[in-house]
Amino acid sequence: MRVIAGTLRSRLLLAPKGSATRPTSDRLRETLFNVLGPSVAGSRFADLYAGTGAVGIEAHSRGAAHVHLVEREAAAIASLRANLAALRISAGVSVQERSATAFLTRLLETPPVFPLNVVFLDPPYDAAEEYTNTLQLLGSARAAGILAPTARIVAEHATRSALPSTIGRLVQTRSLKQGDATLSFYSVATGETARPNSDPAATPPTSQAS
Repeated sequence: MRVIAGTLRSRLLLAPKGSATRPTSDRLRETLFNVLGPSVAGSRFADLYAGTGAVGIEAHSRGAAHVHLVEREAAAIASLRANLAALRISAGVSVQERSATAFLTRLLETPPVFPLNVVFLDPPYDAAEEYTNTLQLLGSARAAGILAPTARIVAEHATRSALPSTIGRLVQTRSLKQGDATLSFYSVATGETARPNSDPAATPPTSQAS
């Protein structure tokens, strides 16, 4: 794996051995950041289930003001910290050694001065409860204090497992498929466009790229 663009372009990234950690592929990361575009520069970026930190480090390389790397697995944290050390990243990034739920709950209890502009989540593909719980937290009315009005939430998931088109205040705006993986993009709905009781089994939009 390599950093694709920005100040750290082409620098190598390490990943722990074995299948416990599944880093987002270079190709899928490139698609993600092509869609996010210039909005990454100056943003507050949260990389939930960060693993090796590849996505968050990419955001840092592309000019994010601050990146939260959230991970609870020891092997992944060791790899993540090794990548930060190898790339000499010491500012603009914080490592949160806790679950995504614990991280978001803490933010909800003490909202940050600067809300999050981008949230990326990539749990294990078969961890359905992780997707549900995290998206429900982000889509709750309480999350208004931690998400910017124009915040974008992006979930990487297995193509075979569709995510809801709406969940709380989140509305899916785009879905991009690359083989077995799909990126689902959400924005924060306001007023009448929000549907708090949306069906979590609803079929998402089908815009795809291969």
